[in-house]
Amino acid sequence: MPTDAEVIVVGAGIVGLATAWQLMQRFPAMSIAVIDKEREVAFHQTGRNSGVIHSGIYYRSGSLKAALCVRGRAQLLDFLKDHEIPFQLSGKVIVARSTEELTRLHGLLEQGQSNGVEGLQLIDAAGLRTLEPEASGVAAIYSPGTGIVDYRQVAKAMADDLVRAGHAILLGEMVDRISDDRQGVSLWRDGRQFLHARFAIVAAGLYSDVLAHRSGQSRHPRIVPFRGEYWRIRPGRESLVRSMIYPVPDPRLPFLGVHFTRRLTDGEVWIGPNAVLGLSREHYRRRIMAGARIAELLDTLSFPGFWRMAARYWRAGMMEMYRSMVPSAYIQLAREYVPALLPEDALPGPVGVRAQTIEVSGAMSDDFLITTSNGALFVRNAPSPAATASLAIGEYIVRSAQEAFSW
Repeated sequence: MPTDAEVIVVGAGIVGLATAWQLMQRFPAMSIAVIDKEREVAFHQTGRNSGVIHSGIYYRSGSLKAALCVRGRAQLLDFLKDHEIPFQLSGKVIVARSTEELTRLHGLLEQGQSNGVEGLQLIDAAGLRTLEPEASGVAAIYSPGTGIVDYRQVAKAMADDLVRAGHAILLGEMVDRISDDRQGVSLWRDGRQFLHARFAIVAAGLYSDVLAHRSGQSRHPRIVPFRGEYWRIRPGRESLVRSMIYPVPDPRLPFLGVHFTRRLTDGEVWIGPNAVLGLSREHYRRRIMAGARIAELLDTLSFPGFWRMAARYWRAGMMEMYRSMVPSAYIQLAREYVPALLPEDALPGPVGVRAQTIEVSGAMSDDFLITTSNGALFVRNAPSPAATASLAIGEYIVRSAQEAFSW
């Protein structure tokens, strides 16, 4: 079978595109193709997040995630400037609402400094009001290096660079599985081979576990989809939030919690996202049952790791579902950070889906995870801040491929 490219990257989200972009920098003579089932790049997680350029404060010191976030942020800023993509380092405040949270706030500051995040400041209540007049809290961390960007523009710029260099972006092309032989790897669809390459790098996001398993990899860890529902502050009331207001993470909870983000392109302020179980992996409809896919839901419910995770966090999960079904309860939680926010100030916003990787034990995978098999490399977990860290992740994946495939 003829080779269509030396390396095919499956997945045109920001991680797949950044990997292909870094591959092009490292091996300029290598032919590359990026393939995706959608008809546009950045269609799923990349194009449906809040657009934050993270600083690296939230991630455990010494973790790959912390290191790649700090490095990736610097690379991203250079990329944005080189490609004249609009962005803004608008800053963020991480607010402690009580003396109990104040202890965790100090620990978060130490973690951020250990991670190499520059410019972090501990401010008191008066300092918080200077930055965010409507915010309520006893103290806060100010992170001036946190910013905002439209990651769809970033992904499109990466794709444009690849095409200009002579590489291929193949959209609207589904890949069912990948097989390998002595000559390389074959991509299959509907029971037939339709592409061949020497190597494949798979960054399939919400379906990363499915494609890996169909290609001979372990079924575990598994992706469990979590919907993230946003609310928008209504026009005329956006001044309640100047930049970004975030909570102090609660180590007892699996997700971050309510926060506010001012968007770059339209000036809207988004509240959220929450985290409720998705009834499918592409569950973007606002009405909870409208996007359900029974086969995918049954796949989640048949996974023992899901139930072990649910047993650990069932109280938090039930509260998230309650606040999803009763919006006034969610807005009431948001008012703990911005008391002037009124129930009528919040309008329904967009919905995203988080690809949450869960082990058989029920533990939520918290760091980047890559596996390889012969001529294929699989990105099994790429959690937030994957968009911020995408160029550093791409660099890491290329190095991993070099070692695995003896390039």
